[in-house]
Amino acid sequence: MTRPPLLETHLPFPRRQGKVRDVYDLGDRLFIVSTDRISAFDWVMPNGIPDKGALLTKLSMHWFKELGVENHLIDDLVPPEVSAHDPDGDLVGRCMVVRKATVIPFECVVRGYLEGSGWKDYQATGRVCGIELPKNMQQCDVLPMPFFTPATKAESGHDENVSFEVMSKAIGQELANDLKEKTLQVYNRGVALAKKRGIIIADTKLEWGWWEGRVILIDEVLTPDSSRFWPADQWKPGRSQNSFDKQFVREYLMGTDWDKNSPPPVLPESIVEQTRSRYVEAYERITGCSYVSS
Repeated sequence: MTRPPLLETHLPFPRRQGKVRDVYDLGDRLFIVSTDRISAFDWVMPNGIPDKGALLTKLSMHWFKELGVENHLIDDLVPPEVSAHDPDGDLVGRCMVVRKATVIPFECVVRGYLEGSGWKDYQATGRVCGIELPKNMQQCDVLPMPFFTPATKAESGHDENVSFEVMSKAIGQELANDLKEKTLQVYNRGVALAKKRGIIIADTKLEWGWWEGRVILIDEVLTPDSSRFWPADQWKPGRSQNSFDKQFVREYLMGTDWDKNSPPPVLPESIVEQTRSRYVEAYERITGCSYVSS
């Protein structure tokens, strides 16, 4: 039986709340809870997607192990000081204890296919984030090579695409080059592994942080919230693709009369169920494991 969506957590520790994650400061570590909140167009929807937080956590756990990149993960168990405040076990399976890294304030985006804001940019300018592309490309075409296109990391609101030069000036050429190389390595490794499971990772965004003088991978990695996942056997340029990510919710909302400037509408139950099924399928395809709701 699927549990009702978990939309809020309230633990007696200092908290920073993102659109999806509640991050608690445990002193020498951070405790991250992935809720079932879902956001679109910079708004958090009034109702959530059951099991979404657990699916995101389990998929990130899978990738942290598969990618072989130093990351912030310590454990996925609820520590004793937290479990005392979680008598019903709501946090089990949807949390991570992680190293307390200093966040590098840029989203590290990789685009392998021409979609989203990159497609809009190309239609207007023939470029993506200042990178000139061949003429007459179609929506969702594969790019000549994966492009690294950083963005400013906004605490609220929408991240803003910036050039690699802007990023380099802000954090230094050496660190910018290192982040670009590391991000492309993660993306290419993920693409190769997902391909074996019949999934295209069209693009993704990663976050990195400093920990004990080293750059490590933080936050989530290659999930349906941070990436576009398409079924490889259905990919066809020239149109939007069937997807395993929250693009399904975005497209539903674009078909409503919501103006994106006022509080969003409640998602219909059918949209909630179909979104959940997409997240489950992404998890099961990529990991090869069946998902059982806790």
